[in-house]
Amino acid sequence: MASIASLGIAGLDEVLRGGLPRHRIYLPQGDPGTGKTTIGLQFLFEGRARGEKCLYIALSETRPEIETVVESHGWNLDGIEVVELSALEQSTGMDSENTLFESSEVELNETTRLVLAHIDRVQPDRVVFDSLSELRLLAQSSLRYRRQILGLKQYFSDKKTTVLLLDDRTSEPNDQQLQSLAHGVLSMEQMAPIYGSDRRRLRIVKLRGVRFSGGYHDFVIEPGGVVVFPRLIASEHRPDFTPDTVSSGIVPLDSLLGGGIDRGTATLFMGPAGTGKSSVAVQYVVAACRRGDRAAMFLFDERLSTVYQRTTALGINLKQFVDDGLLTIQQVDPAEMSPGEFANCVRTAIEQNGAKVIVIDSLNGYLHAVPDQKLLNMQLHELLAYLSHKAVATILVMAQHGLIGAMQAPIDVSYLADTVVLLRYFEAAGRIHKAISVMKKRSGHHENTIRELFLDQRGLSVGEPLEQFTGVLTGVPKFMGTLHGLEST
Repeated sequence: MASIASLGIAGLDEVLRGGLPRHRIYLPQGDPGTGKTTIGLQFLFEGRARGEKCLYIALSETRPEIETVVESHGWNLDGIEVVELSALEQSTGMDSENTLFESSEVELNETTRLVLAHIDRVQPDRVVFDSLSELRLLAQSSLRYRRQILGLKQYFSDKKTTVLLLDDRTSEPNDQQLQSLAHGVLSMEQMAPIYGSDRRRLRIVKLRGVRFSGGYHDFVIEPGGVVVFPRLIASEHRPDFTPDTVSSGIVPLDSLLGGGIDRGTATLFMGPAGTGKSSVAVQYVVAACRRGDRAAMFLFDERLSTVYQRTTALGINLKQFVDDGLLTIQQVDPAEMSPGEFANCVRTAIEQNGAKVIVIDSLNGYLHAVPDQKLLNMQLHELLAYLSHKAVATILVMAQHGLIGAMQAPIDVSYLADTVVLLRYFEAAGRIHKAISVMKKRSGHHENTIRELFLDQRGLSVGEPLEQFTGVLTGVPKFMGTLHGLEST
């Protein structure tokens, strides 16, 4: 089997299971602006770093334009041979007024001969043609164009060269015959949502003889090149851990949950705004950090300054854990970050930083990143399965609509969670109180009681079961006993 040529893009190499088999022709396709040129340049720079000879054949851009792209990423073209079509045209002696758009005046065979002469001179290990649309204009007809591509394939068949033919699909979109000539096809897309930055994704259409990671993979173009976020596949991460329980450090709260939250499970905190969902989630993070475990919080709704202010009011110095390296807090803008990039951030927190507790606050914000409910359910299911296999205690926060009475969630994900904790407001003795209860726990026993939740400058505490009330979950309960124990609140 042929050796593998890395593209120099970690995420894409992971999708390709290491890279591209050498000595073949590959076809990256995509509309203008999808990042084909950037991937082609990174492919050549990786070859240069490995001591290979690299050739860039610029059929659509001039060298100054290429240098502008290269400099914007902090790169340089040292050690990369660059051939421009304009230089080839001058060497053929054609009139300077001829342009690519006057293809009837261009002699394709002479241009091709000069290109191949440069290849014979350099003897490159890696070649990038940018782009095929210019060859299509020179060829004038579809038949001649396909024959030209077939001729290039036959020419390179005897060369020990790995070739990328960049295609912007401006001539004949979805040219199946062209795809059939290539050993592998990479499709790249750019989408403009109604609000927020553009989203990019790629898919391996085919790759002969290689078992690659199928489906769409999100990617971004940043200073420094293309960054690919491989689609999360939970089945590739098998569970291997001893069951354990994560304590909150508050005995009544742990009792309510049957001892605490089990590792490898997802716990959903649901309730109206202000009932303390995020505060309870933070309590588990703080307890983990105090034990020396690492944790990570992903905030979709609150600003970091607000989180620090809120936790300080509860007597918690959350920033200290961040400074000590035990806690990472990342604010997520769903208008700017794709679901694939978010999943990659979660993976990084676990696989590189060793986080044992993950908090996603909230699913309402995550919903804006994935507006399609079916896609949200599938992606969230895959993410939770991955976290389960990694023995992570996952805490999800979701706000329900309304304040008292019947509550509605923007989307039903309760069936995806292993444990569901419900928080509610209720009225008693002319005051507003908070209640907390566990609706389900797949991994074991839990209390079926409803307890009162207290939040003040001393922190978070949980009271005794509200046995003297009925109808607490409706928000307007009926009192069945004395007020002793509630008057102090």
